[in-house]
Amino acid sequence: MFAYRIDRRSGVATYVQLVQQTKQALRLGLLEPGDKLPTAREVVEATAINPNTVLKAYRELEREGLVEARRGLGTFVTRSLGAAPADSPLHGELSRWAERARAAGLERDDVAALFTAVLEEQFTQQSTDRSTRPKRTAGPTRAAGPKRTTEPTRAAGPKRTTEPTRAAGPKRTAKGDPA
Repeated sequence: MFAYRIDRRSGVATYVQLVQQTKQALRLGLLEPGDKLPTAREVVEATAINPNTVLKAYRELEREGLVEARRGLGTFVTRSLGAAPADSPLHGELSRWAERARAAGLERDDVAALFTAVLEEQFTQQSTDRSTRPKRTAGPTRAAGPKRTTEPTRAAGPKRTTEPTRAAGPKRTAKGDPA
């Protein structure tokens, strides 16, 4: 049965970790259409997280069309993402490479950074080689105009004072009678 692992030091939201691990299992063929995900209760018992967190992750997976909740039966995988099964020869090569990296004294984060850099290099190069389409810009640009400030502006008018003003009228004497 598939089991989740939660890394509380990663800085990644717990429900996102559940979603990512499920997608990784789908890509590697560890989960296939028809497989049942662990119940929220089983995940809570194994990981000591809030049941609502598990349900949030499962709702996200369902929204993406990867799983389906069946009332009273559980949550089932509806489609796969995988093209690289876990028993692929590439898995073995990568495993041996990771062993060599550890033996060379690299930490987990070092290996992840190195691997990510190589992925970026390879897939950026691949998309540049194959792409003949013009590059997209980052988004629409704003026409030049007055700069926005953080201070609110006030319409021009008479200057306000802190002293209260009285409507014009007859002067009053000390006793309050009109003069």
